[in-house]
Amino acid sequence: MSDLDWSTVDGLAAIREHLAARIEGWRQPVAYAVGLSPASSSPEWDFAHVNTPGGRHGLPAVVLATILGHDGSTASLPVTAHQLAAAVESLAPAQACTEVEHPNLAAWRAALADLEGNPAREAVAVFVADLDDPVTSEADGSMRATFEGHAPAL
Repeated sequence: MSDLDWSTVDGLAAIREHLAARIEGWRQPVAYAVGLSPASSSPEWDFAHVNTPGGRHGLPAVVLATILGHDGSTASLPVTAHQLAAAVESLAPAQACTEVEHPNLAAWRAALADLEGNPAREAVAVFVADLDDPVTSEADGSMRATFEGHAPAL
């Protein structure tokens, strides 16, 4: 994959398609995020960045799904610090493209630092393939509650 261009938006789209083609049954989720379990001072799941419906950041979803062995269907999956570090390392070359921001990379790095600093916290990847799919976890419900005009059925 070293011949693919990480420095342009078109290059990132080609990389996304290249990786997606390697995941059997892949479907791009309409929303996804990595969240951290509640901290002792807060009962809420912490999502530094949520890819909401209509978003355009598809490459991070494919990278994360590749690391987790997931097909993009609606699910809440535990993420280890090792897996999150691998996702950060795999997505980091995308920073060469300065035409777009990289909020997932920043959020994943912050989550990784938090996990390393507080081993009592846990990370979860939430993928939502269709907004009508049932909520799969408390983290999923918390994430969907951030979508403007959408109230998840719990």
